[in-house]
Amino acid sequence: MEVERSRKRRRYSSEFKAQILAECDVPGASVAKVAMSHGIHANIPHGWRKLARQGEVAINVAQRDFVLVAVAPEVRVRDERIEVELRRSALTMKVTWPMSAAADLRGAVAPIIRRVEIALREREQAEKVTRSRHQAA
Repeated sequence: MEVERSRKRRRYSSEFKAQILAECDVPGASVAKVAMSHGIHANIPHGWRKLARQGEVAINVAQRDFVLVAVAPEVRVRDERIEVELRRSALTMKVTWPMSAAADLRGAVAPIIRRVEIALREREQAEKVTRSRHQAA
């Protein structure tokens, strides 16, 4: 036996939507807490906010021209450096890099390493050719 349930969509007035969105816009406010305090699911105001941003719904929410934001002062870490030393055969490559740019190290060093490896292979091949010529003579 099946029970058929009919669900009706709840309709909210523009004033109610504006009130909820204004409360959500208060610095530090949680959309979920605001929604729960009004007895609605958090997805509802999130949807209204999305529609308002896209301009698809006209909700009278006071627009702010200025929002106060607290910015933490820049924290300076000791001038730490990353030191990398690569050795291959008689060649040693040393790289000193600032810790603040650690994410860029791989991108900067990888092409250099590739070029050095190519140059070393070419040099090794040239040395083999030279040795084989000397041994043949």
